[in-house]
Amino acid sequence: MRHIRLDDMRIFKDAGFAMNLVHDSENFKIINFNFKAGQELPVHSHDIDGELAITVIEGEGEFLGADGAAIPAKQGDMLVSEIRVPHGVRAKTEMRVVVVIAPPI
Repeated sequence: MRHIRLDDMRIFKDAGFAMNLVHDSENFKIINFNFKAGQELPVHSHDIDGELAITVIEGEGEFLGADGAAIPAKQGDMLVSEIRVPHGVRAKTEMRVVVVIAPPI
């Protein structure tokens, strides 16, 4: 068992978003991304089987998808998707998300 304080990872960068590996095991991976307003994780996908969950823990922005799709996202919102499905995130304010990937990539 491990106790992790995500607030200790509350770091933002002017050039590019901040990424913190929270947990990595053979079962799943957890990553904390911190975005300043206007920053984004571009829409992408992975050619493997698996699922991911993106949870907004602070701020507001959008979950991004294929063909310009954008879903409003704010604190407490979660996107669950297959890893093969195009996905991304764009911040409207300072925004922090936690991504869980299973199996890990």
